[in-house]
Amino acid sequence: MTHQNDDSGYNRLEDQIKWYDDKSGAAQKSYKRTKYFTIGASALIPVVAVSGVDYSEFVVAALGALIAIFEGANHVNQWQHHWITYRSTCEALRHEKYAYIEAVEPYDISDEHERRKLLVGRVESLISTEHSKWIAVQEEAGKQVNK
Repeated sequence: MTHQNDDSGYNRLEDQIKWYDDKSGAAQKSYKRTKYFTIGASALIPVVAVSGVDYSEFVVAALGALIAIFEGANHVNQWQHHWITYRSTCEALRHEKYAYIEAVEPYDISDEHERRKLLVGRVESLISTEHSKWIAVQEEAGKQVNK
C-alpha cells in the first residue's frame, strides 16, 4: 500500500489532522481560560463588595469590566464553537485515515488509483464542509456585532 506518496493525498490528510488538532486545542484553552477567569471574578465581586475595604468599589468595577472584556472576547472569537467543530473535523479526518490504511469500506477497493482519488475527494469534502460552516459562523457573528 502506497498511502504515503506525495500524490496520494495522504500527506495532506496528515497535515489537516495536525492543523485541526492544534487549532481545537488552542481554542479549548482560550475558551476555558477566559471562562475560569470569568467564574473566579464573578465569585470575587460579592466578597469584595462586602469587605468594607476602602478601594472595594474600584476592585468591583475593575472585575466587572474584565468580565465584560473576557465574555466579549469569547463571543467575538467563538472559541467554544471552534473547539467543538475543529475537534469534530479532526476526528472525522482520523476516521478517514484509519479506514484508508486498513482498506475498509469505502476504501475496500483493489484499484490503488481509485482508492487515492476517493481519499482525496472525501478529505476535501470534509474540509470544505467545515470551512463553509466557519464562514457562516463568522458572518453571523459579524451581524451580531454590527447590531
